[in-house]
Amino acid sequence: MRIIRGKYGKRRFDVPHNITARPTTDFAKENIFNVIDNLEEIEGETVLDLFAGTGAISLEFLSRGACNVTAVEMAATQANFIRTVKDKLGDDALRVIRGDVFKFLATAKKPYDIVFADPPYDHPRFAEIPEIIMSSAVVKPGTLVIIEHNDKHDFTSLPGFDQHRTYGSVNFSIFRMPELSDLDSL
Repeated sequence: MRIIRGKYGKRRFDVPHNITARPTTDFAKENIFNVIDNLEEIEGETVLDLFAGTGAISLEFLSRGACNVTAVEMAATQANFIRTVKDKLGDDALRVIRGDVFKFLATAKKPYDIVFADPPYDHPRFAEIPEIIMSSAVVKPGTLVIIEHNDKHDFTSLPGFDQHRTYGSVNFSIFRMPELSDLDSL
């Protein structure tokens, strides 16, 4: 796994063979970060990475200057790997939570500037995830939400949907929580 750009750019980390996560391809990761860079200034932002897997997305946000990145991952192997990389980097701006994403979303009190979710494509509750995120306390007016998914899901009719991007077999649906001024004009 490699970090593409930023202060940790070009750093590589060997992912343990027993990790079951499906990491975002470098091609898809590089392209979605180009889109994010055009939509939002990452530097100084707070980021939530749900279903963090290997932590590749969390680390990319961290490398690009996010002031605080929270990675939520249920699998012990993956969460421990992210902690190991965090320790190697010596960067306290990354917080790793080993736990269930749905429980985290149900109890979270703090909003983030950017929320990224990459659930397992075969997750039984996959179709519910964008709505659960958008109705939780992790979003505030202006929050950018990115959901990684396969081509079996279409979220274009959901409130807050902004755009859809495809890179190879990887799809991203991008949402923006409306600003309060946008809500007033409705």
